[in-house]
Amino acid sequence: MSETTTTVAGVAEAASPIPARIYIYKRYERFWHWSQAALVITMLISGFEVHGSYTLLGFEPAVRLHTLAAWLLLTLWAFTIFWQFTTGEWRQYLPTHKRVAAMAMYYSWGMFRGAPHPFRKTVQKKHNPLQRLAYLGLLAMISPLIWGSGLLYLFRAFWPSLGIDQWLTLEWVAWAHTAGAFLMLTFFIVHVYLTTTGHTPTAHIKSMVTGWEELHDDDAHSADTPSAPPQGH
Repeated sequence: MSETTTTVAGVAEAASPIPARIYIYKRYERFWHWSQAALVITMLISGFEVHGSYTLLGFEPAVRLHTLAAWLLLTLWAFTIFWQFTTGEWRQYLPTHKRVAAMAMYYSWGMFRGAPHPFRKTVQKKHNPLQRLAYLGLLAMISPLIWGSGLLYLFRAFWPSLGIDQWLTLEWVAWAHTAGAFLMLTFFIVHVYLTTTGHTPTAHIKSMVTGWEELHDDDAHSADTPSAPPQGH
């Protein structure tokens, strides 16, 4: 064997442990993501019809569909919260200040000029710092506003017995719920847009469907996770 052949073989052997892709999103994680997306879209469409923005299903069917989707989403969240804490996945959403400025510069300027992405996904770190802050805003502000006002609206008949009607009006609850809906719609639009900012416009969407994240030359060095899905996932 020539020295050149030996060198090439040695390089190939050294490079072989690096997988072409890594398994990022588990089965339940993908089920939860797409189920939540479908329910949120259903609630937005039916909710804005109840608000009077347009006529699609009719007022009463829209109210029934909106209420059903809300209860289904609450049930899904209950299972998901249990899953997050039993698997330790809740740590993925802990906010951090590291590289926040770098991510902001990348999204506002760098990605339009072909700059390298400042964050590399791993199984232990699936969300970049800006994503973590966005999810914190969703959980700490948007969700309480929507669910608090929505449940108050749904159980309006119990206000007198609880004394709520003495300090709160239905008009204020309706305005709060509508504001939460617009905030959720904004979050949804930004989220969908950012899914197109991968190596290809559909790369992030594909990884959330299959669970596999494609590796490229600029991020293969950071893949410290297995190339095959863990057993039972």
